[in-house]
Amino acid sequence: MKKVLGIGNALVDIMTLMDDDSFLQQYSLPKGSMQMVDSEKSALINTGTCKLGKVITSGGSAANTMHGLGMLGVETGFIGSTGADPMGDFFEKEMRNAGITTKIFRRNIPTGTATTLISPDSERTFATCLGAASELYPADLDNTFFSRYNILYLEGYLIFNLRLVEKACMLAKTLNMEVALDLASYNVVEAKLDDFRNIAYKYVDILIANSEEAKAFTGCNGVEALNEMSRMSPVAVVKNGREGSVIKSGGEIMHIEAAAASVCDTTGAGDLYAAGFLYGYSLNCPLGFCGKIGSLLAGKVIEITGARLPAEIWNEVKPDIMKITGLHGK
Repeated sequence: MKKVLGIGNALVDIMTLMDDDSFLQQYSLPKGSMQMVDSEKSALINTGTCKLGKVITSGGSAANTMHGLGMLGVETGFIGSTGADPMGDFFEKEMRNAGITTKIFRRNIPTGTATTLISPDSERTFATCLGAASELYPADLDNTFFSRYNILYLEGYLIFNLRLVEKACMLAKTLNMEVALDLASYNVVEAKLDDFRNIAYKYVDILIANSEEAKAFTGCNGVEALNEMSRMSPVAVVKNGREGSVIKSGGEIMHIEAAAASVCDTTGAGDLYAAGFLYGYSLNCPLGFCGKIGSLLAGKVIEITGARLPAEIWNEVKPDIMKITGLHGK
């Protein structure tokens, strides 16, 4: 089994269920986007939503994916930065409880938070205050930790820290690691398009996006977007929500159906899809099987509030995953 190392923003998620979308307009938060906010605006948003239902969990896109892989038994590592505070302790404990080897740098500013505002139609909008997560530096990365792993997984939100991304990719390639990149959010892609394209062309082996991100990245829709992505990366994946996903590699296109699900909250769907896909990939499963596992996990996480599946759901879903991987063995 291949081993996977993730690097991303170490955040604590504050999941907030909204009665309507007026709050988004009030604070100029485009629905479905990820917006960076300072500590003052983050506090204002959380005070304004104090009477709404909230769930607090450790999060961050790459961290969610690594958590899923850890729960599936993949040897997994995570590099991130938190504050030297209880929120940082909470984050690292949850990661280690999933069996993940962590390299967490503790800084003298508070742990970052991602306030996730969930609309009545289950769409989510992020107001992210990076806090200590922003204090992850190229010098923090070294061959010793990287050399334990076969695949490097990066979340697209790191693109604002371009020198870190470049250092991580260069280290990975010197160690013959494969690089997987999830584009993260359409507005981030729009803001950093040239940087994303350069990284993809130079380093990426597995490029993952949802349909909006794929359009922002390529300027195309549907299969045309997938084709354009595949020119930059040997494996290209586009997630299309209820319409499933499509995967292209070596000229072959695979269509994967979405798993049947009752949608509660779409937070974490992409992160858990990536976890399922990389789980299959770590076992050298055919890419279509990888997509099926990704679809299965995405379908499970959108039925709950939050981006991480509780232990009881993992116990339920593992036999279904074993059936998929078992077919690969026959």
